[in-house]
Amino acid sequence: MTLKIGIFGTGSFGSMHARMLAGMDGVEISAICGTSLEKAEHMARDFRDAKAYATVTDMLNDKKLDAAYICVPPFAHEEIEEGLAGQGIPFFVEKPLAADLETPSRILKAVTEKSLITSVGYHFRYMDGTARALELLGDRTVGMALGYWMGEMPSVSWWRQQQGSGGQFVEQTTHIVDLLRYLLGEVEEVSATFARRHMHSKVEGVEVPDVGTVTLKLECGAIATIANTCMMPLGHKMGLDVYTDAGVLELSQTGLKDIGVGQTTEYLNNANNSLTPYEKANSIFIHAVRTGDATGILSTYADAWRTQQITTAANRSAQTGQTIRL
Repeated sequence: MTLKIGIFGTGSFGSMHARMLAGMDGVEISAICGTSLEKAEHMARDFRDAKAYATVTDMLNDKKLDAAYICVPPFAHEEIEEGLAGQGIPFFVEKPLAADLETPSRILKAVTEKSLITSVGYHFRYMDGTARALELLGDRTVGMALGYWMGEMPSVSWWRQQQGSGGQFVEQTTHIVDLLRYLLGEVEEVSATFARRHMHSKVEGVEVPDVGTVTLKLECGAIATIANTCMMPLGHKMGLDVYTDAGVLELSQTGLKDIGVGQTTEYLNNANNSLTPYEKANSIFIHAVRTGDATGILSTYADAWRTQQITTAANRSAQTGQTIRL
């Protein structure tokens, strides 16, 4: 059976997922919805069977879909997810779930009521290095972790607005928060300090902080600090360092370094031509849609809601000066 997939969003991530899916056996890009019909038509030209739409309602009323991919900015969520849930259509959604927590909370209720198969694009979970780190942590005591997302500010205007993106910690650093949860467990307290140091004076319309640190207390007893900045002219460091009784695990997009006494072992991601994290996530989601077996999905909507709870709690903590207990 050929699965008919709808794509919401015509940006880089929507195009990336569409190309990967089109290369799979038994998968067809059937519909594409953009912020304008022109954008949707432009993207649809690359896929023989795809029809373009300018609204969610038009697409869902006209096409019978087996699954959908949601690749839209944080502020643009809810109508799409509620429409899909209303028709019982499984979906893959790129992070973050929204710019706030209230929107995902409403969507989660609809998803749960329909028992929908869902997957969220926290691709760090699907890295080879992450799988190895999870194994190594099984017999180690974790004391603390330090996370980083240090780089430049994206050029799109909605990213600079708090209601548009939720800010850097919600829109970008969410990957590191999610990785922390996946490896070390749930967070119970969040305390954040943010500031606007440079970008608001350089780029018009910048509302979001461009530096910040967040301290987190985990249920396991470990503590973590995650720092981010978007004021630099270059990408610098993105990853998570975990400090244990046996040494340090340094996890990044290139792989894992296991640093012990007098010895460092490196595990590269995608060694031996293995699938990329994006390819793994897509393959597992499509398998779940086809078979109903969702056990391979590493980040469901319900699980990703917990990451969203932490990142939005950091915003509240920075605004109020208070520690937020989850």
